[in-house]
Amino acid sequence: MKKIVDYRKLLGVNEAAELQELKTTYRSLMKAWHPDKFQDSPESKLEAEEKSKTIIEAYHFLVSIAPETREQSFAEYTITTTTSSIADFEYKSQVLKISFADGNTYEYFDVPKTVYVKLINADSPGRFARRHIYNDYVYRSISKLVATA
Repeated sequence: MKKIVDYRKLLGVNEAAELQELKTTYRSLMKAWHPDKFQDSPESKLEAEEKSKTIIEAYHFLVSIAPETREQSFAEYTITTTTSSIADFEYKSQVLKISFADGNTYEYFDVPKTVYVKLINADSPGRFARRHIYNDYVYRSISKLVATA
């Protein structure tokens, strides 16, 4: 997904980056782009504010999809995907958002439109998702974003 690639490029990390590396990179970028360092002109301060907002957003997003974060919440994810039914789902720009009956919501990235069409047309969307979505795509919880680095 373009968003993931852009955020990794912005922070200068690869897909194997661990939480500690993300945190270190994030802190160094925030030191460089903190708006308080750009007091000389309103334009440069505004640019630094926008850049720092983007850095913060990128950091939180990458932490939410990091393997360590997913590993920490894997037990809960497994319980939700195996025992809870799908309450609702929506698809936009190769991102599939699935809301479960237990209140959890997950986003799945890089889901092809053909897979989404098959999900819609499946006799049992839950069974289809268990077989073809839950363990095949990068995901993150959006019902409770956890980040411990």
